[in-house]
Amino acid sequence: MRSPEPHPTPPGARPLDGMFVVALEQAVAAPYCSSRLADAGARVIKIERQEGDFARGYDSAVHGESSYWVWINRGKESIALDVKNADDMALLERLLAQADVFIQNLAPGATERLGIGSAALRKRHPRLVTCDISGYGDEGRLFGMKAYDLLVQAESGLVSVSGAPGDWGRIGVSLCDISAGMNALIGIQQALMLRERTGCGSAVKVSLFGSAAELMSVPYLQARYGGKAPERVGLRHPTIAPYSAFTCADGRDIVLSIQNEREWADFCRVVLCRPDLLNDARCAGNAARVAHRDFVDGTVAEVFASLPSATMVDRLTEAQTAFANVNSVHDLIQHPQLRTRRMPVQGHHVEVTASPWGVDWETPDFPAAPALDAHGLAIRSEFAGDVAAKSNTSLDAAPGGTQGQ
Repeated sequence: MRSPEPHPTPPGARPLDGMFVVALEQAVAAPYCSSRLADAGARVIKIERQEGDFARGYDSAVHGESSYWVWINRGKESIALDVKNADDMALLERLLAQADVFIQNLAPGATERLGIGSAALRKRHPRLVTCDISGYGDEGRLFGMKAYDLLVQAESGLVSVSGAPGDWGRIGVSLCDISAGMNALIGIQQALMLRERTGCGSAVKVSLFGSAAELMSVPYLQARYGGKAPERVGLRHPTIAPYSAFTCADGRDIVLSIQNEREWADFCRVVLCRPDLLNDARCAGNAARVAHRDFVDGTVAEVFASLPSATMVDRLTEAQTAFANVNSVHDLIQHPQLRTRRMPVQGHHVEVTASPWGVDWETPDFPAAPALDAHGLAIRSEFAGDVAAKSNTSLDAAPGGTQGQ
C-alpha cells in the first residue's frame, strides 16, 4: 500500500503536543523519562510528596537549586499530594482518568497498595499507557530491595569491569538511573505508537537492574561463552591494543585507539616513526598486540613521553589515528563541541547541556523546573469535582486521540 503524501509540519509543532502525562516520581530515573516527554510537547504533571521530591536536596549548586533538579525536571507542573489523604487520592484518580501516560517509580508494591497499580488502572482506563520503573523488576527474591544507582552498579557487575585495578570505584554519573529512564522513554513512545493502531494502552516495565544488565551484554557473553570476563584495565581496552591513555612530555594525556591493521601500519610509520614494528611478531595482529600489551604500550608510551602534545596531535591527525584528550569537567565547559541551552533558575539564566538529539522543534531556551506545589492551586481547580472532560475509559475513542488539556 502506498504511503500517504507527507504534510508539512506546522511551525512550532512538537510530536507529543496534546499528550497528558501524570508522573508519581522521585529521584532520577522516572524524572529523566518524564522530562524528555515534556521536551517533546507533553503536559507533565509531577506529583510530589508534601516535603517534595528528595532530589531537590541533593545539592544546591545552581543558584541554590539542586543540579539534579534543574537537569531533569524542566517544563513540568508540580503539585504536592498526600496520597494517604482521601481528597488528594480522589484528585489523583481524576488526573489519571484523563491521562495518556502514567509513570511511577515508588517502592515496589506501593501503587498496588494505593489502588492505582498499573494493571488495575488499565482496566479502568483501557487507553492508558502505564510505566513502572523499579529496582529489580516485579518478581524474584530481590523484588523488594532498595535499589539506588550505586547499589545497582555493584549488583549488576558494572563496577567489576570499570576503572583501574585496586579499590572498587563507582562510575562517575548515575548510569543505571539514566539508562532506566531512557529505556522507559523508549517503551512509552513505542506503547503510544501501538495505541495509534489498536486504541489500547499497554504496560511498560523497566528496572534499573535490567537496564544495567543490558549494558553488561558484552562482558556477560564473553564470560558465559568465552570463559573469561574482562578485567578492570583503567583506560586500556580489555581486548584491543594499543587502546589506552598515554602521557606526553608536557603532561597532557591522550587516549588513542587502533581498530585494524591499516590503522596500525599508519600509526607505526607516521606517529611512532617505527616502521620496524610492522615486522615484529609481537605486533602481528591485534591478538598478538594484546598478548604482548606491556611491550606494545611501553613502546608507544616512550614515544609520547618524548614529545609535546601539540606534536603528537599533529602526527595523530596526519595518520588519521582515532584519539581524544583526557579532559576535566572544566575542559568540558569550554569544549567547542558542547551544545547548551539557556534555562531560568532563581532569577538567573544558566547554561545547561542540550538534548543529545537535534530536532526541528527545539527551542532556544528550556523552561524552568517548578517550585514545589507551584501549580497545586491551578491543578486542584482544573480537576475539581466532576470535570466535564474527555474520558479515558472507552475503547470507542478513535485510535491516537489524546486526553490532554
